[in-house]
Amino acid sequence: MNIHEYQAKELFEKFGVATPKGKVAATAEEAGAAAREIGGTGLVVKAQVHAGGRGKGTFTNGFKGGVHVINTAEEAQEIAGKMLGQTLVTHQTGPEGKLVSKVLIAKSVDIAKEHYFAILFDRSTSRHAIIASTEGGMNIEEVAEKTPEKIIKEFVHPTLGLQAYQCRKIAAALGLRGALMTQAVKLFTALYKLYIQSDCSLVEVNPLAITTDNQVVALDAKFNFDDNALYRQKDIVTLRDTSEEDPREVAASEFGLSYIGLDGNIACLVNGAGLAMSTMDIIKFHGGEPANFLDVGGGASKDQVAAAFKIILGDPNVKGILVNIFGGIMDCNVIATGIIAAAQETGLSLPLVVRLEGNNVAAGKETLAQSGLAITGADDLTDAAQKIVAAVAAA
Repeated sequence: MNIHEYQAKELFEKFGVATPKGKVAATAEEAGAAAREIGGTGLVVKAQVHAGGRGKGTFTNGFKGGVHVINTAEEAQEIAGKMLGQTLVTHQTGPEGKLVSKVLIAKSVDIAKEHYFAILFDRSTSRHAIIASTEGGMNIEEVAEKTPEKIIKEFVHPTLGLQAYQCRKIAAALGLRGALMTQAVKLFTALYKLYIQSDCSLVEVNPLAITTDNQVVALDAKFNFDDNALYRQKDIVTLRDTSEEDPREVAASEFGLSYIGLDGNIACLVNGAGLAMSTMDIIKFHGGEPANFLDVGGGASKDQVAAAFKIILGDPNVKGILVNIFGGIMDCNVIATGIIAAAQETGLSLPLVVRLEGNNVAAGKETLAQSGLAITGADDLTDAAQKIVAAVAAA
């Protein structure tokens, strides 16, 4: 789950992370009022969408840039009026862009130096890690590729947590001394507390700015949260903006399914993340293109299978479906019944290949065979992939 920048600022304020004052607005009039409330000159208007590259983006009405520096409330209202209700296209949104329904009005700062700072979970070491760089404002992958020596990495002990000496070490590596180091240590500590207590999987601050009046502030942030921990993060869940997400992924989450849309034309319905990845790989290996990752889990019901089919068919690019089920806990006959019900309810006319194996598989295959539907069975995964790729090509 991701959140907007203005919501990130609210979390910063809650945990004592230094950040410029800001206020969200949903109308041009609210933007003007927010600018007057914040006061002074040197303000910034930022379009709020779940995508980077906003400053270089273009609106479909021809207006350039999703980030503008302004000096008056009147300017804030004018700029917000050109953003709100419009679609912003950036290199991260794709050509379809994202609709802007809110803008952030914030105090701008005079930046002397930009740094990069992030906290994330490093799966290779099973530890939380701090990633920092003196090259803030840039794509961190680009920095790692071209100047890896400028990447600072510090691992956090799983029991002891982030220590003060580690914060000082990171600050020193960023070239911060004296009062700047003191501020940085306080900010790093607050960010780590936020990261742990909010069950984040990523907190990325880019840029972490040093201002001309020697203040260390977090200007922009990207948050990711561990979806598996959201049950204990009720306040975080309320920040979810489903309008920024793929409608199919939203629908899948309502049924306890894991769905990620891809660019291909062969839909996959599989139980288990590892099996789903293998299924996508073998489709690709045999010349096809997977249209999605869809994991119905280890104990899917008939209703969940039916819901999965409807979500799959919501993608107009889908030209065929491969169902690959290994029944460990799951009953293959239950899956077969769900497949038949879904095919009948949706009037499915696309090629459908089903590979079942495991618990009660004989009954499942018999149920499919007696359905009277055009369902192609498969003996193994290779056979299934070859059959669906051929069927889609023939269609």
